[in-house]
Amino acid sequence: MDQEYLPEDSYLTLKTESEGLYKEKGSKFLAFAYPVKSEQGVKEILDQLRKKYYDARHHCYAYLLGKNQDQFRANDDGEPNHSAGDPILGQIRSNGITDVLIVVIRYFGGTKLGVSGLINAYKSAAADAITNNEIITAILHEQVKIDFEYLSMNEVMKLIKDFELQIVEQYFDNHCQIILEVRKKLLDELTHKIRNLPGVKMHFL
Repeated sequence: MDQEYLPEDSYLTLKTESEGLYKEKGSKFLAFAYPVKSEQGVKEILDQLRKKYYDARHHCYAYLLGKNQDQFRANDDGEPNHSAGDPILGQIRSNGITDVLIVVIRYFGGTKLGVSGLINAYKSAAADAITNNEIITAILHEQVKIDFEYLSMNEVMKLIKDFELQIVEQYFDNHCQIILEVRKKLLDELTHKIRNLPGVKMHFL
């Protein structure tokens, strides 16, 4: 789907993990693509790959986070400046995806490729990992907590059904609490409906 036709609370990302491969003059470039949600998630994946492929010469990567693609980083990991991280990031951007990490691990084959050769290798490996994945439309959600008395249970459950809300946690007693995942574009309408229910309060988490 073209980025400009997406609903305002949606974005494009990768469905799952995938791998790609590019070989040039004895060097092997192993690419790994992941959907990620945070910089902490990026760090955990990088740590795992560094342990698994400890004997590789370079672990170059790029990531892009957020619906507005405002968090990003490109790392050359010892390759010449802008010859590795930027080409990887360029592939993420050119596919219009976000919340994505791509790591390209290089095993040196003994022959230098030059800067233009490196740019092509890292770009091609990253592109292969994306091709071997699936680009999907993801929806932005917010979590909210609903507090209410047991007597209001029917009205609250009707709202959950009408808005097709996902229940994350629930606690029922005389005083009840439910944590819900709400599609961002439905928040204003849901907030308005809850304000009209006596004894029911909503809190943003």
